[in-house]
Amino acid sequence: MNEKAGVVIIGGGINGVGIAYNLAKKGYTDVVVLEKDYLGSGASGRNGGGIRQQWSTRENIELAIESTKMFEKLHEELDTEFEFIQGGYLVLAFTDEEITQFKKNVKLQNELGLNSVYISPEEAKEIVPKLNILKVKGATFNGTDGIIYPFPVVYGYARAARKMGVDIREHTTVTDIVTDGKEITAVKTDKGIIETDTVVNAAGGWSTEIAKMAGVELPNRPYRHEIMVTEPFAHFLDPMIISFHHGIYFNQAAHGNIVGGIGNPKEYPGINQRASLWFLRTMAKTLVEFIPNFSAVNMIRQWAGLYDTTPDAQPILGEVPEVDRFFQVNGFSGHGFMVSPVVDKVTAELILGETPSMNIDRLKVTRFEGMDLEKEYSVVG
Repeated sequence: MNEKAGVVIIGGGINGVGIAYNLAKKGYTDVVVLEKDYLGSGASGRNGGGIRQQWSTRENIELAIESTKMFEKLHEELDTEFEFIQGGYLVLAFTDEEITQFKKNVKLQNELGLNSVYISPEEAKEIVPKLNILKVKGATFNGTDGIIYPFPVVYGYARAARKMGVDIREHTTVTDIVTDGKEITAVKTDKGIIETDTVVNAAGGWSTEIAKMAGVELPNRPYRHEIMVTEPFAHFLDPMIISFHHGIYFNQAAHGNIVGGIGNPKEYPGINQRASLWFLRTMAKTLVEFIPNFSAVNMIRQWAGLYDTTPDAQPILGEVPEVDRFFQVNGFSGHGFMVSPVVDKVTAELILGETPSMNIDRLKVTRFEGMDLEKEYSVVG
């Protein structure tokens, strides 16, 4: 027998369950969330938990600022503790070109209300005394950036949404999206058919595959990004440290472990979540260059996830021209978790036909039809 639902959300990561929660909070619970594996099994459960507001484009800065404010209160709203530690982000510059870009970034960030600052290498070392600044030419810092433990946020959203009546199904694979002209009529799964006229594509690295089921071509592509955790030791590092030049980020978690990742510039697009020896060697070597004291620290685990990457490294949000009520929430290019609170809220508003609390017109997929894309510079990996 066919089932019916007002909204079908594909993807059980932070955006999928977050949108469901925001719809339910507004009184709309005729929602089914479909996850092919377990909740948070994709990028939402594989990321380093960074919450950063230091970006180069207006859209990403505004999304991140508002989301950070929401993260500061979200644990109370969801009645879930997820260790949001605002120790700041220290962003290091290694070239003259980066210095120019960083100063431009800080100017825009300040104009939009973020208290980020450009600092000297010596000031960076005052923040992190063990940092090797021999090749550092400058840095930026913002004290309200931080880190968060991802899984409790995902499960906090899911638990709250279920309590309000949302149907969340794990281990359910979407096999097709049925359309009649520009209208969606149903979603097919390996467990049956759900009749609906509204679908949200929040499938992360698999979002292009989901879009093709409805006859929609998206420009985003998945890229593997690897990450690791070390043994724990005495706390010494408050901020997240990142370098776009090296493609690296790392921080010290609440229990003393160093968590971090580094991008491979030769990575090919595709669904690949296997760990590599290249990462192990490169991450170890680069970490010791940044913090020489790490030379005696043991890595205890490494894993990989997917960056769902667009040509301009900014997300795709909102409807598409080809199919009515087919909402895209993907293409975050490695920073989907940190902007999820406001993205999920705005998407719920769009689904319900409300005026969105933040204008996302410049993040619609139609922007790729033009030639003048504003690319996000501040992407790691």
